[in-house]
Amino acid sequence: MSANALAGATSAYLRAAANQPVAWLPWSEAAFARARAEDKPILLDIGAAWCHWCHVLDHESYDDPEIAAIINRHFVAVKVDRDERPDIDARYQHAVSALTGQGGWPLTAFLTPDGKVFFGGTYFPKDDAYGRPGFRRILLSVAAYYRDNRAEAVEAAEQLHRQLAAALAAPVATAATVGAAHLETALEAIRRVFDPVDGGFGGAPKFPHCATIELLLRRAARTSDAASLAMAVRTLERIARGGICDQLGGGFHRYSTDGRWIVPHFEKMLYDNAGLLQIYAQAFLATGEPLFAATARATAGFLTTVLGDPRGGFFASQDADVAPGDDGSYFTWRPEEAAAVLEPDEAAAAVEHYHLRGPGEMHDGRHVLFVDRDADVIAAALARPVEQVRSLLAAARDKLARARAARRAPAVDTALYANWNGMAISAFLTAAAALRDPTYAATALRTLDRFLAEGYASGRGFVHALGSPAPGFADDQLQMASALLDAYEATGAPRYLAIAREVVDTALRRFWDEPGFRDAASAAGPGLDVPYHPVQDTPTPSVNAVGARTLLRLSRLLDAPAYRAHAERILSAFAPALAPHGLHASALFIALDDLLHPPAHVAIVGPRDDPRTRALREAALGTWRPDRVISHHEDGDDAVPLPDAVRGMLAHATEPTAFVCAGTVCAPPARAPDELARTLLTFRPPA
Repeated sequence: MSANALAGATSAYLRAAANQPVAWLPWSEAAFARARAEDKPILLDIGAAWCHWCHVLDHESYDDPEIAAIINRHFVAVKVDRDERPDIDARYQHAVSALTGQGGWPLTAFLTPDGKVFFGGTYFPKDDAYGRPGFRRILLSVAAYYRDNRAEAVEAAEQLHRQLAAALAAPVATAATVGAAHLETALEAIRRVFDPVDGGFGGAPKFPHCATIELLLRRAARTSDAASLAMAVRTLERIARGGICDQLGGGFHRYSTDGRWIVPHFEKMLYDNAGLLQIYAQAFLATGEPLFAATARATAGFLTTVLGDPRGGFFASQDADVAPGDDGSYFTWRPEEAAAVLEPDEAAAAVEHYHLRGPGEMHDGRHVLFVDRDADVIAAALARPVEQVRSLLAAARDKLARARAARRAPAVDTALYANWNGMAISAFLTAAAALRDPTYAATALRTLDRFLAEGYASGRGFVHALGSPAPGFADDQLQMASALLDAYEATGAPRYLAIAREVVDTALRRFWDEPGFRDAASAAGPGLDVPYHPVQDTPTPSVNAVGARTLLRLSRLLDAPAYRAHAERILSAFAPALAPHGLHASALFIALDDLLHPPAHVAIVGPRDDPRTRALREAALGTWRPDRVISHHEDGDDAVPLPDAVRGMLAHATEPTAFVCAGTVCAPPARAPDELARTLLTFRPPA
């Protein structure tokens, strides 16, 4: 029998707490009504299924009958899954950060019955420890403060709420011009925090910052800026060799706790892996570096095997831990564990390759596998031929992977979120083109078609999660609209373009709040009446960055200036203030780069299913020109307007033909795939 009201929740994080002795309620008006009726403050816990310290707090405190009794006596307890309700999480993260200077998960907030924060923090140990007051003491002190100093608590909450509303308010739209100087300021800010030794940006902890790497790759492609390319390449190389990259199972952990990318937080998120799959595929197109192709393939393998739903779609995350008190044991090794499954010569090579010697990197002495020495260095040390060492390492990796697969694996949160799946669809379509593997495109389209069938309705847009009552957010609409445009470019199917336009129109109607998109369509409900216009990458690209890029693409594909005007309003409002903080808003500056520099518009004329048309489409997709858009045109189909500069050249299109244009200037028509590829690499509009 459940001790609380979470047994029927759609969230795995909430269901895991269903038998705790805390009288948890899900976020609802009923919970706030109870707080008002019982005249109690609210204890709000925001966490996620993948969150290590959330599990620690659950085990230490929320599973404890004594702590639960204190909570049930003095508070109304509400639990929220941050992945299921990012709108709730965003507002309370900002509020608690304003109070304490720190946010994160678990987020522990104490609210008045109308949903306003008067005290909060993140993880609290059960008893005084780590320089933090114990949770038991916190609970009793907060209850006493609220009881004995009610007016002060309420006034503090009201004041914080007013400050939060001011901090999150969108700038007033002006006629200010945004230009290249803002882009240069953002790029210079990124250069200043680049780590030239280990790659990445800033010190520990280190996050991959996929949008920043994409901005650098884009800059290098457009301007032949070798320094930008070198920053991107160094970062991607070090990440791929580090412990943040799962050297046995593929894919990436959430972030590195150190500056060398070695010791990760072990949870694996769909959004991180989608972003990194996309960027490694792009980097392979840009450089031809085999490491980037191999890393992309391994990441796609992880996504399809561990997070892939056989029906189509990708699950949200894989946990870091298998039990309370665990810390990544599934992913880490003791040297004797490795030696037990390897032949002596395989073990000798693996020890050197993965640094399986000396004290391990974890607090319990276990080792995180990372690439320490390459085959040629090991060959010299072991006095063996390089090819033999490569064979030994391949055999060792296979055996270690099989041995690890026999362990109890961390749980997977099987929620299917539209926004993160939109990112994955785009990433798999990019990988299909870069790696010339049509199975990746099939995976992407199966995912997209499932979301269209089960999670989309015309006029309403996409739900946030398949099978969940949680409302759809702006990010769901715009990430899926971007994925639909990618699907249109990859297939030529006009259906995807038509639905993309419909989704963008729905997003503008439901979420546009001058001068940009707000995260949620309605802020009704306790504590949620603060409008929020996300512009910083957290770490996924912000909704306004994705919105601006998608609006610009749609305006060019459909020759629809109104979409461009909305994108200009977003960028004019937000880019100037964020330019000095380019690392944390890189996706917005990709959109600004797109606005400032007309793309190469590839118009492919010919029957969509003609093999010659498909070959031109594949050439356009598989050539590194990050600023290009692709439109498809069949005889008698005027749903997609031809660029004006192409119309006078149609007499030359007696067979499938590609026209590459920028602004009002076009390159000579291309009929052969290699000819189109050369044109894309070399054609630039006049300055």
